Amino acid sequence: MAKAIALLSGGLDSTLAVKLILDQGMEVEAVNFLTVFCTCTPKNSGCLVSKRVADEFGIKIRVFNISQDYLEMVKHPKYGYGRNMNPCLDCRIYMFKRAGEYMKEVGASFLVTGEVLGERPMSQRRDAMRIIERDSGLDGLILRPLSAKLLKPTIPEKEGLVDRERLLDIQGRSRKPQMRLASEYGLNDYPCPAGGCLLTDPGFARRMRDLMEHNPDFTLNDVHLLKSGRHFRLSPEAKAVVGRNNEENEKLLSMARDNDIFLRVSGFPGPITIARGKMGLAQLRRAAAVTARYSKAENLPEVKVWYRKMSEQTSRSHRDGGGYIITAPIRDEDLEGLRI
Repeated sequence: MAKAIALLSGGLDSTLAVKLILDQGMEVEAVNFLTVFCTCTPKNSGCLVSKRVADEFGIKIRVFNISQDYLEMVKHPKYGYGRNMNPCLDCRIYMFKRAGEYMKEVGASFLVTGEVLGERPMSQRRDAMRIIERDSGLDGLILRPLSAKLLKPTIPEKEGLVDRERLLDIQGRSRKPQMRLASEYGLNDYPCPAGGCLLTDPGFARRMRDLMEHNPDFTLNDVHLLKSGRHFRLSPEAKAVVGRNNEENEKLLSMARDNDIFLRVSGFPGPITIARGKMGLAQLRRAAAVTARYSKAENLPEVKVWYRKMSEQTSRSHRDGGGYIITAPIRDEDLEGLRI
């Protein structure tokens, strides 16, 4: 029996694509790609949705963490970005290359993907699909069951491994055909129906652009930091991140580096701030004023804000220590000029 490798994101399209191939009696194994920008992926476990789908279908799934390689792609995408910071064409090419390598490793015959012709403006145009196949070295080996009848027959179709007549001709951005098909199959639980990538989110993309502009040698830690708190640009070389609640405070502490500065208001409930970068006195005062603004002392004329380098803390706890700054909470009109 021929074997197929399916790119399973856990979204509705990829789930349906796998189902269509399984219904033809094919052996299918799934692959899922984990990046720092995934929106429905906890920690390093891979997408729980894709794992649940694989379990329901009774197929194996292999998770690849490609976060580090992905950073280089985001910094220098050959085909540029989409509406925000999403390098969709480069992303698809990279994932197909990796899936193609795994396909050869396990002796599979072709790849399956849930891509729908015309659904996404950057990577699912007809010409974009040809570029992806060419640059990934997989001409004729990428089967798109949801739109197959609108595309040239692939090698598995030509060789009779897959019955083309049992494939579909869905196209466009409407999700209604897929939702009807899901209902017919009894697939009613798909929490990430269109997939999820933070790089397509305008707010996150704005933070990402700021990071790339001011710190082109950024790391995975810098990207993780973008996901939490309120972000403020203190200078071209320094920024401050202010927790919104206790959970975010803890996240920021867990991501802080030894050279980062920890700030919090003395004697009043409020957030912690992690300041990162080249911190002179002016930047430190600005970070303190921002911290005071989000504390329960925001209406006082002056407050005391403690600060300390993370490397100087014997315990990364919320205790007083180090130096302090007396400052007025920053005014809202001044605050907005710093917000990232």
